[in-house]
Amino acid sequence: MNIEEVQSTAKKQRIATHTHIRGLGLEPSGRAIDMAAGFVGQKEAREAAGLVVDMIKQKKMAGRALLLAGPPGTGKTALALGVSQELGTKVPFCPMVGSEVYSSEVKKTEVLMENFRRAIGLRIKENKEVTELSPEETESLTGGYGKSIGSVIIGLKTIKGTKQLRLEASIYDALIKEKVAVGDVIYIEANSGAVKRVGRSDAFATEFDLEAEEYVPLPKGEVSKKKEIVQDVTLHDLDAANARPQGGQDILSLMGQMMKPRKTEITDKLRQEINKVVNGFIDKGTAELVPGVLFIDEVHMLDMECFSYLNRALESSLSPIVIFATNRGICNVRGTDMNSPHGIPVDLLDRLVIIRTQTYGPAEMIQILAIRAQVEELHIDEESLADLGEIGQRTSLRHAVQLLSPASIVAKLNGREEICKADLDEVCALYLDAKSSAKLLQDQQEKYIS
Repeated sequence: MNIEEVQSTAKKQRIATHTHIRGLGLEPSGRAIDMAAGFVGQKEAREAAGLVVDMIKQKKMAGRALLLAGPPGTGKTALALGVSQELGTKVPFCPMVGSEVYSSEVKKTEVLMENFRRAIGLRIKENKEVTELSPEETESLTGGYGKSIGSVIIGLKTIKGTKQLRLEASIYDALIKEKVAVGDVIYIEANSGAVKRVGRSDAFATEFDLEAEEYVPLPKGEVSKKKEIVQDVTLHDLDAANARPQGGQDILSLMGQMMKPRKTEITDKLRQEINKVVNGFIDKGTAELVPGVLFIDEVHMLDMECFSYLNRALESSLSPIVIFATNRGICNVRGTDMNSPHGIPVDLLDRLVIIRTQTYGPAEMIQILAIRAQVEELHIDEESLADLGEIGQRTSLRHAVQLLSPASIVAKLNGREEICKADLDEVCALYLDAKSSAKLLQDQQEKYIS
């Protein structure tokens, strides 16, 4: 008889560059903690970003912009992600890179406007008549030989009682899509027939300590009742939903839609109509505008046309908070022969609040590398960590972080679980950093095609 160890079924998450960032790491007073929420150092920048988060929450930052400026590898993108973590999931956060605006299909200003509207949320509150329930099993009347579904009979149960409802066949598709089973708690909207699975009834809870399911109590009160439904959408969601062509159902129309995968622009007229409807909802008190954050990394990649458009867009009444990031000093504004700080025109720079990030010292670099090793579940001794910190000072922090994973593989090939100095030396000999590569090119210039 073979006895085999069962492999862990826990899902392994892909570890990205900023997986370790969980917030800005601030005290309730707004002071930065030395090492918290994945951040090390950059105290002034984190405190400044914390004030921006407070202004966003109090809705006092709309139409303003922030610039994160600093050398490469000093945590500008991490700061923007920290801001998004502090704001929570209910505030839209739309990241983009400056080079995204260059498309052969859509105008540059259209790409910017689309991302602007992605970063503006609308929280709609509606009182709808819903059927909140938990399905029950009943005997099949057809014996399971029915050719098509004309209607669905579903048994529903709350604490107060049990009902059987005959539902439209379209609701059956919604039930299947939501994967509704006996013992689930769901609600069905009376007007639209939308089905939402809330969770599993706690009456069906098992004895296991850890489960993927969220258990909720069996609904109280009557089967049909009024309930406030809160929906979070962005203005771009509304634009896209209304811009989608509603072509005919004939085969030619369907083929035509399939043959045109090209991205279509949303017209200004449609956006103005949607803005009118949104303003009407806000005036009635049924909706609330949630200005989110648009993060534009590598902002120096934008050209003069984009910058002049941003100047106007920031003055709009429907404008999100815009965070720019750049690692450039005084350089050329793209599309002109004019030099300007950070490659941004002076008139737009005048509108920005600028947060500067500093280069990391040796001790901070070692702490960051220790956090990365912990996140990637790698084991490294103190001496090797100090050596890696020196490599980071000599080359760059990014290069030092990138050496961690190959060094761990080399250690395992050499029969060790822990990374040692010899593994780092071996990996350093295999991979060049940007500075070493540039020096090599300079020394051997005649061997390359220029």
